[in-house]
Amino acid sequence: MRISKYDKLAEALEGFNRVESLQDKLKINRQRAIFLMHKLRALGYVKTYYGANNKRIYYISKRNKERGISYTSVLNKYAPTAGIRILDNDNYFVHGRDITPEELMIYCLKQNSIRYVIASLILFRKIKDWSLLYKLAKKENAVNKIIALYEVARKSVRKIRKMPKRFYNLARKEKKFYYIVEPYSSRDFGEIEKKWRTYIPLNIADLTEYKEGV
Repeated sequence: MRISKYDKLAEALEGFNRVESLQDKLKINRQRAIFLMHKLRALGYVKTYYGANNKRIYYISKRNKERGISYTSVLNKYAPTAGIRILDNDNYFVHGRDITPEELMIYCLKQNSIRYVIASLILFRKIKDWSLLYKLAKKENAVNKIIALYEVARKSVRKIRKMPKRFYNLARKEKKFYYIVEPYSSRDFGEIEKKWRTYIPLNIADLTEYKEGV
């Protein structure tokens, strides 16, 4: 195959794959599937992640060949299980620097997506610069949203970093409720919603992957 054909192959296989799924999709034997995966990886189409029992999961995409890194690809690296990862359709790439967990948290909120909200909870393990997170959240009028999600994360994800009291103290006393993802609210986190005047688009059942994978 010429590189142009591998480009078409990567497009056809877009998404998360294992060697076995390549066998099924392409109707080929295991040896051929392994060869194609190695070839695609060598050409830059593949990023490798590790799922349950340390099994390899391959994310195949033409976008992987582009220089730079996407917010979604960084988020997927932090994800504890394959079920939390998100298909990387991000068209925005950062060049020449790392994407911090603090800016990634704000990015997730701005996607207006329940899947991004679920995936963002693991970031509270990674936050180091709370002052930066507050600055970014304040700019987006999202301080209370961050605190509400933090309290959800504390109930769902182990080993969460402790939020400084100052962050809590700087939260606004809102008169009305705000949505994280409109029009969704929670059956299970009503107390947190009421406390921070923020509707949470999650229930306990949405977070089972964290119980299994973290």
